[in-house]
Amino acid sequence: MSPIVLFAEFFKIGLFSIGGGLATLPFIYRLTYTIPRLTAEMVPDMLAVAQSLPGAIGVNLGIYTGFRCAGIPGAAAAALGLVLPSVIIIMIIAGMLRAFKDSPVVQAVFAGLRPAAAGLLCAAFLLVLRVSLWNAGADAWYRHFRLPECTLFIVLFLLTRKVKLHPFFWIAAAGIAGVVLKL
Repeated sequence: MSPIVLFAEFFKIGLFSIGGGLATLPFIYRLTYTIPRLTAEMVPDMLAVAQSLPGAIGVNLGIYTGFRCAGIPGAAAAALGLVLPSVIIIMIIAGMLRAFKDSPVVQAVFAGLRPAAAGLLCAAFLLVLRVSLWNAGADAWYRHFRLPECTLFIVLFLLTRKVKLHPFFWIAAAGIAGVVLKL
């Protein structure tokens, strides 16, 4: 896939993924249908890597996808395509917001964007949860749940509620557990 096509795809993603990096996940899953080198099973791994690295999750996902499809030029094109719509929109809004910040129309637009962002984040959460913990190809009903992954999820979820440590610790612990348990 050419860097120009990657730029165009990620420009569209950047234009419509309101709510931050996790809101790009439904769009990344859609790309798995059009990009041969990208499968739906790879997306949770990409997300894990993107969340573990410094920087914005969406941009990290774009860079990973772009690099996988077209090397360094693809990574640069995907990152630029993802970020450019936000920069353009923010510059336009910043100029207009001063004049119209008390307008009922502007307030209504922002009120409409909040549930849209929440919906995209919920969709991303459910997609990751389904791919990470659910085995749709199981032969028996009780094998649909990936027991080791579900157990790790529950244990780490409960531990993060009880023990307040830096997120890096939990990411490292999950990675080590994945290696030890051969997940």
